[in-house]
Amino acid sequence: MKAALLILGLGLVPLSALAQDRFAPLAPDQLSPEQKAIAAAIVATRGSMSGPFDAWLRDPELADRLQKLGEQIRFHASLPRQLNEFAILITARHWTSQFEWYAHYPLAVQAGLDPSIAADLALGERPRHMSEDVATVYDFSTELHATGNVDDRVYADAVRRFGEKGVIDLIAVNGYYDLVSMTLNVAHVGVPPGTAPPLKSLQDE
Repeated sequence: MKAALLILGLGLVPLSALAQDRFAPLAPDQLSPEQKAIAAAIVATRGSMSGPFDAWLRDPELADRLQKLGEQIRFHASLPRQLNEFAILITARHWTSQFEWYAHYPLAVQAGLDPSIAADLALGERPRHMSEDVATVYDFSTELHATGNVDDRVYADAVRRFGEKGVIDLIAVNGYYDLVSMTLNVAHVGVPPGTAPPLKSLQDE
């Protein structure tokens, strides 16, 4: 019974409690053996099936490849955890992905990100009081999302601070969480009932 509850998403955030009306969470008896094995691997590394994973299970082979990629990007990146989590928040803000911000904001703060920086970012403003490394991640990530590229100055600054490997990891965290945020938005994965959405739509302003 405990394993079944984990597969259903009880952990970080119970999927049954989210306002999700597309790609509804799959019950254990709906899962193929391949899907069950992949779900168990996801739970083993992340503690739950919350987030995009129930949707991704519709294509088990893709879900397996994506969860392994996500494990590498989230847990084994060369960037310090604070910077990696900040890039995730930038991506969540870009897509107004409510669940992604809800899930990763506390992780970013736990990793040392100043809450005032996240507060400015949530408002769509350039954060104040950023360290040079944090500002580099902000400039690189926001320009990449806005234009699909970065200029030579931003690129050179990122290489100087993080090395070429770090720049690749920074591109990867932005790109992977683009996919995560798009999946969450299309799947209508929201924050738990009774919780106010943390992000306003910037298009309304």
